[in-house]
Amino acid sequence: MTVLNAIFPIFTLLFLGSLLKHLGITNETFLKTSDKLVYFIFFPVMLFWKIGSSAPDKGVSINLCAASIMAVLIVYLLSLFAIRLFHITSFQAGSFSQACYRFNTYIGMAIVMNTLGESGIRYFGILIGFAIPLINVLAVSTLIWHSGKKGSLGQNLKYLLKALISNPLILGCAAGIFFSRSQASFPIFIDNTFSLMTSVTMPLALISIGGSLNLAGLKHNTKVSFIATILKLLVLPTIGFFLLKAFSVTGIPFKVGMIFFTLPTSTAIYVLSAQLNSDTQLASAVIMLSTLLSFISLSVVVLI
Repeated sequence: MTVLNAIFPIFTLLFLGSLLKHLGITNETFLKTSDKLVYFIFFPVMLFWKIGSSAPDKGVSINLCAASIMAVLIVYLLSLFAIRLFHITSFQAGSFSQACYRFNTYIGMAIVMNTLGESGIRYFGILIGFAIPLINVLAVSTLIWHSGKKGSLGQNLKYLLKALISNPLILGCAAGIFFSRSQASFPIFIDNTFSLMTSVTMPLALISIGGSLNLAGLKHNTKVSFIATILKLLVLPTIGFFLLKAFSVTGIPFKVGMIFFTLPTSTAIYVLSAQLNSDTQLASAVIMLSTLLSFISLSVVVLI
């Protein structure tokens, strides 16, 4: 019943998003617009509000972030080893590598809200605030290396730095932490405004993700997609579990960490692959496969 209560609503909205797109009720223009609204406005506001209105923790987030970042780095190195071991082409390498460790922030927040409530949101927000910059550096570096455009390294690094500094999710997390440390509180009218604004965030994000899923590239990239998905949904959670134990992370932070590790790969890998000359069909295939199979990995984590 716990799994049904926590995960069924998320996958129902994903299915609804796919159904609406199939029926023509939504289209590419709508999906792109909703993505922008969630990414640039609603989700950063939610992070700022949720983190800013919670009490500062006593250092638990440091251990959670350290264990999680170390797990991501290990899986990143394993992805580079897998590229050589399974003879993955340079055109596929960048998409494959980032698919092994990038995570879907929106599904993660929805799961955390459903299972852990307000107490888990702060930890998840702080964790993604630290993880997103590192993951972007790893992903872009690998994409550049395999893109065949090494001469434009300076330009790509400039693009990466600009993307990190202006990332709305990072800014929302940082602003929330700063506000929380100031021990100030939101006036009721501001609190109510944020509550109204952010109530649309998760439904809109999940419907958009569902609308972007498709099976087009899966049949041509089955083997590589499964390898990436295994690294993302099995290897990363296993390594993460032992690192969380090693860093003495327990309770709600431990549950947040395990949810983080078992999330499907981010839809952002498609956009980044397109920008830096990598295989977008593979990216699309892994997004689809990992999203479907994450029902199993997330169910296991919710149960334990």
